[in-house]
Amino acid sequence: MLSTAARKKSGMAKAFGSDSKRYNELYQQFCQKGYTKELCDEYAEAFINNEKKPSAADVIQVAAMYGELSDHKSADFYLEMLSDRKLTGEVRYQYCIQRMRNLSLSGRARDAVHFRTANIDFIQNYMEKKGILNTDIEMYIALALVDCVSEQYRYAFKTLNFGYKPTGRNDEKLLRLFITAVYIYSKCGDQEGFDQSIINATSCIKLFSSFSFSWSREHFINLLNNAANGAL
Repeated sequence: MLSTAARKKSGMAKAFGSDSKRYNELYQQFCQKGYTKELCDEYAEAFINNEKKPSAADVIQVAAMYGELSDHKSADFYLEMLSDRKLTGEVRYQYCIQRMRNLSLSGRARDAVHFRTANIDFIQNYMEKKGILNTDIEMYIALALVDCVSEQYRYAFKTLNFGYKPTGRNDEKLLRLFITAVYIYSKCGDQEGFDQSIINATSCIKLFSSFSFSWSREHFINLLNNAANGAL
């Protein structure tokens, strides 16, 4: 969840008056408790459900938050609100990430592949323009999940192995990459690779000297356990 300051700086949503105050209350709740259904529901109620045309950035963020809870049905409900909206730039890019993740993790292989095909030129051009072709793990994970749901496992691992350079021992993005590898191995039936992926992810967690929030360690361990059981 974006911090209150980051949301204001992004210019992607209103960030003043009562809007800013309510958002900050939700963000403080996030800092204390992390991803909870209560938080997602309150966020959606405050900024989306009663708005005639809610901010696309808020819709995408709340969908991503539901996704962290593996509530892909709720994530899909909100992402569908944007299916007919003309999105551009960063908003469209983030929408593509969440849409591919959600379609893939929901098991909708044909829809996931179709969406990727329809948007891949935009994705590649945007990444090149922003200079993030070798850095944005979230996009590579989303693309790899599309390969996974379409049972193109070799391509999925090739996509994950794009040459990301860790930023240090507390790199949560790298940990997400390792957890995604566990998930894909759980789907492809390679027991040796699966066992090694568990070791890699567990070792990565043990290297951390600190996490972003007090609840983060437990959250990542839960994600890892779910991934090992074929769910994200």
